Amino acid sequence: MEAGKVIIAKDLTKKFGAFTAVDHISFEVEKGEIFGFLGANGAGKTTAMRMLCGLSLPTSGTASVAGFDVYKENESIKKNIGYMSQKFSLYEDLTVNENISFYAGIYGLDDDQIREKTSLLLAQLELEGERKSLVRSLPLGWKQKLAFSIAIVHDPAIVFLDEPTGGVDPIARREFWSMIYAASAKGITIFVTTHYMDEAEYCSRVSIMVDGRIDALDSPKNLMKNFGVSSMDDVFLQLARKAQRIGD
Repeated sequence: MEAGKVIIAKDLTKKFGAFTAVDHISFEVEKGEIFGFLGANGAGKTTAMRMLCGLSLPTSGTASVAGFDVYKENESIKKNIGYMSQKFSLYEDLTVNENISFYAGIYGLDDDQIREKTSLLLAQLELEGERKSLVRSLPLGWKQKLAFSIAIVHDPAIVFLDEPTGGVDPIARREFWSMIYAASAKGITIFVTTHYMDEAEYCSRVSIMVDGRIDALDSPKNLMKNFGVSSMDDVFLQLARKAQRIGD
Protein backbone atom coordinates (compact mmCIF):
# COMPACT_ATOMS: atom_id res chain seq x y z
CA MET A 1 0.00 0.00 0.00
CA GLU A 2 1.40 3.38 -1.01
CA ALA A 3 2.05 5.53 2.05
CA GLY A 4 -1.18 7.11 3.23
CA LYS A 5 -3.32 5.78 0.37
CA VAL A 6 -6.07 3.34 1.36
CA ILE A 7 -7.74 3.13 -2.07
CA ILE A 8 -6.01 3.41 -5.42
CA ALA A 9 -8.17 2.91 -8.52
CA LYS A 10 -6.92 3.32 -12.09
CA ASP A 11 -9.25 2.94 -15.09
CA LEU A 12 -11.49 0.64 -13.06
CA THR A 13 -14.18 -0.75 -15.34
CA LYS A 14 -17.12 -3.13 -15.02
CA LYS A 15 -19.13 -4.37 -17.99
CA PHE A 16 -22.21 -6.56 -18.10
CA GLY A 17 -22.28 -7.77 -21.68
CA ALA A 18 -22.45 -4.69 -23.89
CA PHE A 19 -23.41 -2.43 -20.96
CA THR A 20 -20.61 -0.53 -19.20
CA ALA A 21 -21.74 0.06 -15.62
CA VAL A 22 -18.45 1.59 -14.45
CA ASP A 23 -16.39 3.29 -17.14
CA HIS A 24 -12.63 3.71 -16.50
CA ILE A 25 -12.80 5.51 -13.14
CA SER A 26 -9.57 6.63 -11.45
CA PHE A 27 -9.17 8.09 -7.96
CA GLU A 28 -7.28 7.73 -4.69
CA VAL A 29 -8.44 7.94 -1.08
CA GLU A 30 -6.14 8.92 1.79
CA LYS A 31 -5.92 7.36 5.25
CA GLY A 32 -8.46 8.93 7.62
CA GLU A 33 -10.24 10.78 4.82
CA ILE A 34 -14.04 11.09 4.69
CA PHE A 35 -14.65 10.41 1.02
CA GLY A 36 -18.12 11.02 -0.38
CA PHE A 37 -19.08 8.83 -3.35
CA LEU A 38 -22.16 10.30 -4.97
CA GLY A 39 -24.28 9.72 -8.04
CA ALA A 40 -27.92 9.52 -9.09
CA ASN A 41 -29.60 6.14 -9.52
CA GLY A 42 -27.90 4.44 -12.44
CA ALA A 43 -24.61 6.30 -12.07
CA GLY A 44 -22.68 3.12 -11.25
CA LYS A 45 -21.67 3.90 -7.68
CA THR A 46 -23.11 0.69 -6.19
CA THR A 47 -21.31 -1.43 -8.79
CA ALA A 48 -18.06 0.45 -8.11
CA MET A 49 -18.44 -0.04 -4.36
CA ARG A 50 -19.01 -3.78 -4.80
CA MET A 51 -15.73 -4.06 -6.68
CA LEU A 52 -13.86 -2.13 -4.00
CA CYS A 53 -15.36 -4.34 -1.27
CA GLY A 54 -14.12 -7.50 -3.01
CA LEU A 55 -17.63 -8.62 -3.89
CA SER A 56 -17.37 -8.27 -7.67
CA LEU A 57 -14.39 -8.66 -10.00
CA PRO A 58 -13.64 -5.76 -12.37
CA THR A 59 -13.68 -6.28 -16.12
CA SER A 60 -10.51 -4.22 -16.50
CA GLY A 61 -8.37 -1.60 -14.82
CA THR A 62 -6.60 -1.89 -11.47
CA ALA A 63 -7.49 -1.17 -7.86
CA SER A 64 -6.16 -1.84 -4.39
CA VAL A 65 -7.99 -1.45 -1.09
CA ALA A 66 -6.03 -1.37 2.18
CA GLY A 67 -3.05 -2.56 0.15
CA PHE A 68 -4.82 -5.61 -1.31
CA ASP A 69 -5.47 -6.22 -5.01
CA VAL A 70 -9.15 -6.41 -5.98
CA TYR A 71 -8.47 -9.26 -8.42
CA LYS A 72 -6.18 -11.53 -6.40
CA GLU A 73 -6.80 -10.64 -2.75
CA ASN A 74 -10.51 -9.95 -2.47
CA GLU A 75 -10.85 -12.22 0.58
CA SER A 76 -8.14 -10.21 2.36
CA ILE A 77 -10.01 -7.03 1.46
CA LYS A 78 -13.16 -8.36 3.13
CA LYS A 79 -11.21 -9.01 6.36
CA ASN A 80 -9.71 -5.52 6.47
CA ILE A 81 -12.76 -3.40 5.79
CA GLY A 82 -16.01 -2.64 7.54
CA TYR A 83 -19.30 -2.40 5.69
CA MET A 84 -22.69 -1.01 6.53
CA SER A 85 -25.53 -1.46 4.07
CA GLN A 86 -28.26 1.08 3.37
CA LYS A 87 -30.67 -1.60 4.54
CA PHE A 88 -30.29 -2.31 8.25
CA SER A 89 -27.76 -5.13 8.47
CA LEU A 90 -27.98 -6.46 12.02
CA TYR A 91 -30.10 -9.38 13.24
CA GLU A 92 -33.29 -7.98 14.74
CA ASP A 93 -34.16 -11.25 16.51
CA LEU A 94 -30.87 -11.19 18.44
CA THR A 95 -30.12 -8.97 21.41
CA VAL A 96 -27.76 -6.01 21.24
CA ASN A 97 -25.11 -8.04 23.06
CA GLU A 98 -25.57 -11.07 20.79
CA ASN A 99 -25.20 -8.95 17.64
CA ILE A 100 -21.95 -7.42 18.87
CA SER A 101 -20.54 -10.82 19.84
CA PHE A 102 -21.62 -12.44 16.58
CA TYR A 103 -20.10 -9.86 14.26
CA ALA A 104 -16.97 -9.38 16.35
CA GLY A 105 -16.41 -13.13 16.09
CA ILE A 106 -16.84 -13.01 12.31
CA TYR A 107 -14.25 -10.23 12.18
CA GLY A 108 -11.80 -12.51 14.00
CA LEU A 109 -11.77 -11.10 17.53
CA ASP A 110 -11.11 -13.61 20.33
CA ASP A 111 -13.31 -13.97 23.43
CA ASP A 112 -11.31 -11.53 25.56
CA GLN A 113 -11.32 -8.92 22.80
CA ILE A 114 -15.05 -9.40 22.27
CA ARG A 115 -15.77 -8.82 25.97
CA GLU A 116 -13.57 -5.72 26.02
CA LYS A 117 -15.02 -4.29 22.81
CA THR A 118 -18.60 -5.03 23.90
CA SER A 119 -18.19 -3.12 27.16
CA LEU A 120 -16.52 -0.20 25.41
CA LEU A 121 -19.09 -0.04 22.62
CA LEU A 122 -22.09 -0.21 24.95
CA ALA A 123 -20.61 2.53 27.14
CA GLN A 124 -19.91 4.79 24.17
CA LEU A 125 -23.44 4.36 22.84
CA GLU A 126 -24.99 4.57 26.32
CA LEU A 127 -26.72 1.26 25.66
CA GLU A 128 -25.64 -0.67 28.75
CA GLY A 129 -29.26 -0.84 29.86
CA GLU A 130 -30.30 -2.30 26.49
CA ARG A 131 -27.65 -5.05 26.43
CA LYS A 132 -30.29 -7.80 26.57
CA SER A 133 -32.91 -6.02 24.45
CA LEU A 134 -33.77 -7.35 21.01
CA VAL A 135 -32.37 -5.05 18.33
CA ARG A 136 -35.85 -4.76 16.76
CA SER A 137 -36.98 -2.82 19.85
CA LEU A 138 -34.47 0.01 19.30
CA PRO A 139 -35.37 3.24 17.47
CA LEU A 140 -33.95 3.42 13.92
CA GLY A 141 -31.35 6.02 14.81
CA TRP A 142 -29.94 3.82 17.57
CA LYS A 143 -29.96 0.80 15.28
CA GLN A 144 -27.90 2.69 12.72
CA LYS A 145 -25.41 3.91 15.32
CA LEU A 146 -25.08 0.37 16.65
CA ALA A 147 -24.59 -1.00 13.13
CA PHE A 148 -21.84 1.55 12.45
CA SER A 149 -20.08 0.78 15.73
CA ILE A 150 -20.16 -2.93 14.93
CA ALA A 151 -18.86 -2.28 11.38
CA ILE A 152 -15.69 -0.78 12.89
CA VAL A 153 -15.42 -3.04 15.97
CA HIS A 154 -12.30 -4.66 14.48
CA ASP A 155 -10.61 -1.30 13.72
CA PRO A 156 -10.57 -1.74 9.93
CA ALA A 157 -8.45 0.36 7.59
CA ILE A 158 -11.61 1.58 5.87
CA VAL A 159 -15.35 1.37 6.36
CA PHE A 160 -17.84 1.51 3.48
CA LEU A 161 -21.15 3.16 4.36
CA ASP A 162 -23.96 2.81 1.82
CA GLU A 163 -26.53 5.54 2.52
CA PRO A 164 -26.24 4.93 6.28
CA THR A 165 -28.62 7.68 7.43
CA GLY A 166 -31.55 7.00 5.10
CA GLY A 167 -34.82 7.55 6.95
CA VAL A 168 -33.11 8.74 10.12
CA ASP A 169 -34.29 11.95 11.81
CA PRO A 170 -32.05 15.07 11.65
CA ILE A 171 -30.83 14.84 15.25
CA ALA A 172 -29.82 11.20 14.86
CA ARG A 173 -28.11 12.08 11.57
CA ARG A 174 -25.97 14.71 13.30
CA GLU A 175 -25.07 12.24 16.04
CA PHE A 176 -24.18 9.64 13.41
CA TRP A 177 -21.86 12.08 11.68
CA SER A 178 -20.18 12.87 14.99
CA MET A 179 -19.35 9.15 15.16
CA ILE A 180 -17.98 9.28 11.61
CA TYR A 181 -15.70 12.19 12.52
CA ALA A 182 -14.49 10.34 15.62
CA ALA A 183 -13.66 7.24 13.58
CA SER A 184 -11.83 9.37 11.01
CA ALA A 185 -9.81 11.03 13.78
CA LYS A 186 -8.67 7.54 14.84
CA GLY A 187 -7.33 6.95 11.32
CA ILE A 188 -10.22 4.91 9.90
CA THR A 189 -10.99 5.94 6.34
CA ILE A 190 -14.67 6.59 5.62
CA PHE A 191 -16.11 5.84 2.16
CA VAL A 192 -19.71 6.99 2.18
CA THR A 193 -22.60 7.25 -0.26
CA THR A 194 -25.51 9.51 0.60
CA HIS A 195 -28.53 11.15 -1.01
CA TYR A 196 -28.40 14.01 1.52
CA MET A 197 -26.38 16.80 -0.09
CA ASP A 198 -25.88 18.58 3.22
CA GLU A 199 -23.99 15.45 4.31
CA ALA A 200 -21.82 15.69 1.19
CA GLU A 201 -20.58 19.01 2.57
CA TYR A 202 -19.29 17.18 5.67
CA CYS A 203 -16.86 15.12 3.55
CA SER A 204 -13.17 15.87 3.00
CA ARG A 205 -13.63 15.31 -0.72
CA VAL A 206 -16.53 14.29 -2.93
CA SER A 207 -16.66 12.27 -6.14
CA ILE A 208 -19.77 12.53 -8.32
CA MET A 209 -20.49 9.82 -10.88
CA VAL A 210 -22.61 10.30 -13.99
CA ASP A 211 -23.35 7.40 -16.36
CA GLY A 212 -20.51 5.25 -15.05
CA ARG A 213 -17.85 7.96 -15.08
CA ILE A 214 -16.49 10.32 -12.43
CA ASP A 215 -17.51 13.79 -13.64
CA ALA A 216 -16.30 15.76 -10.60
CA LEU A 217 -13.89 15.13 -7.74
CA ASP A 218 -12.74 17.75 -5.24
CA SER A 219 -13.46 19.22 -1.83
CA PRO A 220 -17.04 20.46 -1.39
CA LYS A 221 -15.74 24.02 -1.08
CA ASN A 222 -13.83 23.83 -4.35
CA LEU A 223 -16.69 22.11 -6.18
CA MET A 224 -19.16 24.82 -5.15
CA LYS A 225 -16.66 27.50 -6.20
CA ASN A 226 -15.92 25.86 -9.55
CA PHE A 227 -19.61 25.41 -10.38
CA GLY A 228 -20.48 28.91 -9.18
CA VAL A 229 -23.09 27.76 -6.67
CA SER A 230 -23.59 27.96 -2.91
CA SER A 231 -24.55 24.36 -2.10
CA MET A 232 -23.59 20.81 -2.99
CA ASP A 233 -27.23 20.25 -3.91
CA ASP A 234 -26.79 22.70 -6.81
CA VAL A 235 -23.52 21.05 -7.87
CA PHE A 236 -25.20 17.64 -7.90
CA LEU A 237 -28.21 18.89 -9.86
CA GLN A 238 -26.04 20.44 -12.56
CA LEU A 239 -24.22 17.14 -13.08
CA ALA A 240 -27.23 14.84 -12.65
CA ARG A 241 -29.11 16.64 -15.44
CA LYS A 242 -26.51 15.25 -17.85
CA ALA A 243 -27.35 11.63 -16.99
CA GLN A 244 -28.66 9.46 -19.81
CA ARG A 245 -29.51 6.31 -17.88
CA ILE A 246 -31.47 5.27 -14.78
CA GLY A 247 -31.28 2.25 -12.49
CA ASP A 248 -28.12 1.01 -10.77
